[in-house]
Amino acid sequence: MSAPQSRVINAVVLTAGLMEKTVKVRVGGQKWNKHVRKYFNHPKTFLVHDPRSSLRAGDIIEISSGWRVSKDVRHVVSRIIAPFGEPIEARPSVMTEVERLEERRKKKQAKELRRAKIVTEEKIEESA
Repeated sequence: MSAPQSRVINAVVLTAGLMEKTVKVRVGGQKWNKHVRKYFNHPKTFLVHDPRSSLRAGDIIEISSGWRVSKDVRHVVSRIIAPFGEPIEARPSVMTEVERLEERRKKKQAKELRRAKIVTEEKIEESA
């Protein structure tokens, strides 16, 4: 059985370029007020991973949940729906899911090689 597909959310970029490879986005939402018995706008903000720093403030984007990049960054950019300011062609392209998985696999392999090298060096030092 395959894993369920992650939910795709539309969002607006609030800040870009202040944090490396991370942007702050706003997602619309509503909250029920039981006293007035009415829904009010209640937007949420998320920190989103932008691997190639291709987003600008004001862009409308599509995000999906991804692996945690840091303590607060839990989502990743899927695509740019409507750019604001600079056209999409003038920016670095947004990474596809396949590209993200390939990059993660390469980083993991490099880490395993480093760890194996450290273990072999420790064994050599113990035997000497």
